[in-house]
Amino acid sequence: MNSATGFGQMAEFSIKEPVVKFPKSKEGAVLEHEYKFTNSGKAPLIFTGYSVQCTCTKVVVPKEPIAPGKSGVIKITFDTNGRTFYQDRVIILNTNTKKKEEKVRFKVYVEPKQ
Repeated sequence: MNSATGFGQMAEFSIKEPVVKFPKSKEGAVLEHEYKFTNSGKAPLIFTGYSVQCTCTKVVVPKEPIAPGKSGVIKITFDTNGRTFYQDRVIILNTNTKKKEEKVRFKVYVEPKQ
């Protein structure tokens, strides 16, 4: 067992806006967002992977550990092509926090092409 977790010191994913609502968009648009977060724990925060509902959502997580007290960014892009009407997407982030999985989410209404 590693000493950082042996003494109850863990990374902690803190985010002010885990859910983002994009403005109404037209089909074909590629939407982008950066989720800003902080490691409010006592050990480095490590992202080991993520999962999304479909290939229309791309995610970029930090490759390097985020030190305690430091901040980072998770970048997402959502391709609305073929995705119309109300869209509600959850991104599951695999981490070394106590919960092991953290979530961010976005919502958007996509108007179909005419």
